Amino acid sequence: MPDTYDLFIIGGGINGCGIARDAAGRGLSVCLAEMNDLASATSSASTKLFHGGLRYLEYFEFRLVRESLIERETLLRAMPHISWPMRFVLPYSRDMRFESNTPTSRLLGTVLPFLRGRRPRWLIRFGLFLYDNLGGRKILPGTKTVDLATDPTGKPLKDRFRTAYEYSDCWIEDSRLVVLNARDAEQRGATILTHTRVTSAHATDGGWDVTVDDGTGPRHIRARMLVNAGGPWVGDLIHGTLKLNIKEGVRLVRGSHIVTNRLYDHDKCYFFQGTDGRIIFAIPYETDFTLIGTTDADHPDPDLKPTCTEAEQDYLCSFASEYFNTSVTRDQIVWTYSGVRPLYDDGAQSATAATRDYTLKVDTSAGAPVLNVFGGKITTYRRLAEHAMEKIAPILGAKQAGWTAGVPLPGGDFPVGDVNRLIADLSARYPFLTSFWARRLIRAYGTEAVQVLGDAKSATDLGQDFGATLTAREVDWLRSCEYARTAQDVIWRRNKLGLRLSAEQVKRLEEYMA
Repeated sequence: MPDTYDLFIIGGGINGCGIARDAAGRGLSVCLAEMNDLASATSSASTKLFHGGLRYLEYFEFRLVRESLIERETLLRAMPHISWPMRFVLPYSRDMRFESNTPTSRLLGTVLPFLRGRRPRWLIRFGLFLYDNLGGRKILPGTKTVDLATDPTGKPLKDRFRTAYEYSDCWIEDSRLVVLNARDAEQRGATILTHTRVTSAHATDGGWDVTVDDGTGPRHIRARMLVNAGGPWVGDLIHGTLKLNIKEGVRLVRGSHIVTNRLYDHDKCYFFQGTDGRIIFAIPYETDFTLIGTTDADHPDPDLKPTCTEAEQDYLCSFASEYFNTSVTRDQIVWTYSGVRPLYDDGAQSATAATRDYTLKVDTSAGAPVLNVFGGKITTYRRLAEHAMEKIAPILGAKQAGWTAGVPLPGGDFPVGDVNRLIADLSARYPFLTSFWARRLIRAYGTEAVQVLGDAKSATDLGQDFGATLTAREVDWLRSCEYARTAQDVIWRRNKLGLRLSAEQVKRLEEYMA
């Protein structure tokens, strides 16, 4: 007899795990299958921000921006260990000209031809006014004007930038967000299957017969409804595995990032406008580095591994060098990463203009219900899950109302702003921790950091030392509690210690985990 569930979810990215958590919390029986590690594709390759999307205002995406702005603080309260407020500095120079082709710039160019291709100061300030007020902001401070001649944020910039606008958004540890949603879903009764591929799915008797394989042989699962949250593979699942007769399509857009050694000394981020109308961020990253991104380029095939090309590296270096008084060069790059965004194909002329909003479509053409998830951004994952449940609940009979707003994720059960207190308490309880080590553990595990360290009285009690504060006890905890199977799972998706470990240290970790 096959295992039987109300809901079977294909895809272990943020949308799939967010829906699994919400559905399990409403009393549905849920099974989720991910063919690789959790967050192994798009959801670990973001710019690591909970943000409203300031640039989306130029595309008149007011609903998306408002929902995102409201969600920033809702999410911040639920995960203050892996998310925190950040201030963004947007330098302005009167002599910069932007070849922008957004709906806003086209409208301005028609009404006021002398503004064609430009974002005037008043337009930027008006956009920031909307950004401050659309989302009912309560925790995050509002926008202010900065004199770059005297403010520390002006020191790394070229002298021609004299004024900037400083506004608020939030950082998020994206891959940890996915894992914590999966853990919470499992704690509420869901079954989470990683490294498990869906090999077939057939509609029979109003439900779905699904076959999965984790490498040990096929397993058969019965479900009343499917959710296709396959990310970049959502289209392949529609037309291949599920054989649905629908027209909706997905547009694959590659976003690439570079990480350099730290480019400046303060803890604020930069929002840079390019002469081509695009924007990039420069963000303090993992204490000793700077993250710069992102690009927008159409991607031909989900099975083609996305990489940050040499041309994209040159583009990001050149873009940042227009602002920093010391040029950014490729020899400063210590790491690159790239992900594919599965956007709803709205027919936009360019990858940059394609909507970041999500689209949810229920289809019954195969004889059983399936919800296909297109697009979305990490900031709105919780609202996407709620809207998904609005479509799922009438079909499956779930009557419980939405419940996830403000409910802490594992380790996040403490007030916003108490991180430093938790770090001090952990350091007092485990005096052998360095300041970097204690902060890293709290930022990753929050109140669960004590569970990771257990009864250790010294660093030697934590077992083998792999370097950069990673020990066998933490690795064992990640394997038993957070689905980690390989060294890559640990050092790139459960943390970012891959930036600090040598090849020999990684090899020792691989041998230990094998």
